[in-house]
Amino acid sequence: METMAHAVTFIHTSDLQIGMTRSFLPAEAQSRFDDSRLRAVEKLGALATEHGAEFIVVAGDVFEHNALERATLGRALEALRKLPVPVYLLPGNHDPLVADSIFASTEGIEGVTVLGSSEPIQVREGVEIVAAPLMTKYPSEDLCARAIRDLKPSENIRILVGHGQVEGYGKEETAALINLPCLEAALDNGTIDYVALGDTHSSQSLGVSGRVWFSGSPETTDFLERESGGGEADSGNALVVGVEKQGLSSDVRVEKAPTGAWAFEARAWEVADAADVEQLIADLREYPNKDRTVVKYAITGTLGLEANATLQRELAALEPVFAALYERERLADLRLAPSDEELENVPLSGYAREAMHELVQRSATGADPAARDAVNLLFRLSTEV
Repeated sequence: METMAHAVTFIHTSDLQIGMTRSFLPAEAQSRFDDSRLRAVEKLGALATEHGAEFIVVAGDVFEHNALERATLGRALEALRKLPVPVYLLPGNHDPLVADSIFASTEGIEGVTVLGSSEPIQVREGVEIVAAPLMTKYPSEDLCARAIRDLKPSENIRILVGHGQVEGYGKEETAALINLPCLEAALDNGTIDYVALGDTHSSQSLGVSGRVWFSGSPETTDFLERESGGGEADSGNALVVGVEKQGLSSDVRVEKAPTGAWAFEARAWEVADAADVEQLIADLREYPNKDRTVVKYAITGTLGLEANATLQRELAALEPVFAALYERERLADLRLAPSDEELENVPLSGYAREAMHELVQRSATGADPAARDAVNLLFRLSTEV
């Protein structure tokens, strides 16, 4: 008996989290961040057109929560409505399919389908989507395993869409963890052909098959630890997925495509002299799109009065240029160690000079973080006078 052959190309994304706010962003930067998240939806549509994708799957957390402001929701629905191909939306832990679900607002929008059950949905002849929607914020079982439990191998292409953490990845320990060996077995026997997951915001292939992926968020949401490479290391992408299936055997290709415009980075510098300060400031100036870049930093080491004054002056000048630029106070340990010559040449006398010496001593121990700022202010004022 001749076996059927099918092929499809689609876009896999997740964790749009439309309506997300970041406490470290000032109001004007938050507004630009909101707009960029909607622009990311437009980029998904452009990717679909560019690669000839037939549809888009959003594997959970389409919205930040189930109670968005009317203006935010209205703009989001308009962005979804304008997509050039059908889009399939999975409820995730941020927007579970509960009684007051935000997904009710998508009813009647042509081309938008909410994946509200695990019943296979026929996209077209030979292509099906099987979903594992979250009906509560904290599920009590592996929803992906439940979704495919009663399915048999098929010559149709089947895409499983799920949301949550996977056993062996991360530190969570709950009954809802997704069982990767279960998915791999279903991939091997032709029950499913690709697993589109959401929840982790960095793009990541799981297991050894190359057919189980976290797409990552299409716009950056959290910090990359620049020096260690940890944190949100590979967000701002969507996946272009192609599946070809002959009988029960399928071949999958996955291509990461950039969609994000923002960068969040955690930086650490150790300084000892003016040259180190110059390099630190040069590092910050190298960021190309500062209005869409957030940098939180920790500076450790010791500096003299002049070098510290230069550092604080340059940081203050750069701060309004970035979307956000701020110190990680918990990790910072910058102390003042002025030379005898610097102290001797400070144009202060009497009580002011005594105060400067006392503040320098307190700053040198690290016990009083405010002392460093006070020394810097006093030094700047003295030199200006």
